[in-house]
Amino acid sequence: MRMPISSRIIYTVASVMLPIGAFNADYNASHQFNPDWTPHARFHGAQTLSFSVLLAVATIYFAWRGSEDRRSSVIATSIFCMVYWVAQAFAIFFPGTAFVDPRFDLPSGYIFGVPGQLIAELVALILTLVAAWLALKPGARWIVTPANGKPRNASASV
Repeated sequence: MRMPISSRIIYTVASVMLPIGAFNADYNASHQFNPDWTPHARFHGAQTLSFSVLLAVATIYFAWRGSEDRRSSVIATSIFCMVYWVAQAFAIFFPGTAFVDPRFDLPSGYIFGVPGQLIAELVALILTLVAAWLALKPGARWIVTPANGKPRNASASV
């Protein structure tokens, strides 16, 4: 069985947002090419960027693959989709961290006074929760592919 198309599309959109946002925010002079960063700091920057791509791939894989275990499929997909954003949200609580490097703190980085990074986190988390709800709500239509290969819909009974 495959989860409802609405959930798969939402998971895909949320997962594609991740590396696009990460590379847009970090693959520039404020992070990866910052002359003040040591090679080891750049290593961790590259590690984080790679992590964004790997999590997006894992999310898309789990969203689009078939599985007989609906709940586990949705949980796995949601974890892959949310883990980067949750880790990023908690990063602000570590000593000496800030949403933005003061040298690159521009008004364009805020939406209604809120750091754009925080808005992206909230949007990704909301999209993930909506996708999970659509997949697990009563009556959700999972696609069943029987042995003859012709898909048919099946109501959820989680």
